[in-house]
Amino acid sequence: MSIRVRFHLPYPAFTLDVDLDLSGGGITAVFGRSGSGKTTLLRCIAGLEPTADGLLTVNGETWQDGARRLPVHRRSLGYVFQEARLFPHLSVAANLDFGRRRIAERERRVSLTQAVELLGIAHLLERRPERLSGGERQRVAIARALASSPRLLLMDEPLAALDHARKQEILPYLERLHDELEIPVLYVSHSPDEVARLADQIVVMGDGRAVAHGPLTDTLARVDLPLRLGEDVGVVFSGTVLERDGEWHLARIGFDGGEVWVRDGGAAVGRTVRLRILARDVSIARSHHDDVSIMNLLPATITTHAAEDHPALALLQLHVGNTPLLARLTRHSARRLELAPGQQVWVQIKAVALVG
Repeated sequence: MSIRVRFHLPYPAFTLDVDLDLSGGGITAVFGRSGSGKTTLLRCIAGLEPTADGLLTVNGETWQDGARRLPVHRRSLGYVFQEARLFPHLSVAANLDFGRRRIAERERRVSLTQAVELLGIAHLLERRPERLSGGERQRVAIARALASSPRLLLMDEPLAALDHARKQEILPYLERLHDELEIPVLYVSHSPDEVARLADQIVVMGDGRAVAHGPLTDTLARVDLPLRLGEDVGVVFSGTVLERDGEWHLARIGFDGGEVWVRDGGAAVGRTVRLRILARDVSIARSHHDDVSIMNLLPATITTHAAEDHPALALLQLHVGNTPLLARLTRHSARRLELAPGQQVWVQIKAVALVG
């Protein structure tokens, strides 16, 4: 399964020029700064923008090519905006039914019951939108999009208008969509935290172009991306909970290359979890040291390096086994340690975050 996207459309601020072959499953994050073309790309996929030059196929269905262009209402998609955009005069149940009635009964693959259970909104069905919190409204909007049984779900910064607490309320429900439905999702965001927690693939946008795309772990570990994440640059990868230490409230996580200790987040032994390690939390030593407070000391190989935006800094890519890491350090330190690609070193990881 795959999603083929090719658009060329000039705008005053930039020209949208993308040519992508994306996975037809899981969550693909469309990431970039404001004005990079993320929302414009989603609107083109939805059919909301006139595109004279475009190709769009979704898991074998052609929605647009040189010969034809399906109108919005004939594209089997759900669209979730920053604002919930619920019908204020309808109850939650009636809003959901509006989404369901968009499609013929024979094409319904997601039932109302399933959408309600996935988003945890059964107790809200009789309420009107004005009686819902911001997080509840957004969960209803997502459920309404799912009730139309889309072949593709587009989400345009669905958490951007919410405060931190409401975001934390919704993220587990988005993870359930990822785990329990086979609907591909394109998820626009400028939040590294959301991307780290949800995405399988990533498209990095800049000035209307897709400057990088691919699996999340491999793409985030690149040091040559034109778009930097500043203090948030780092990698995300999966591991398995091997042990939980009740005395010290720590968990030991194994991954392809080694093991790390993290704060115990409650995940059961044997469960797969996501880890996020920021480049600022990785330091490098030429030899192994036991007399340090850092628990996570792992052998690694330097793969490549690049200059950072500030002339004092450098960014190194290393591999621990088959798992890539990034380390940010001063150019002075890199020169003093005589660090170079191919060199065997020890990485000291000061903090590891469980993100999902």
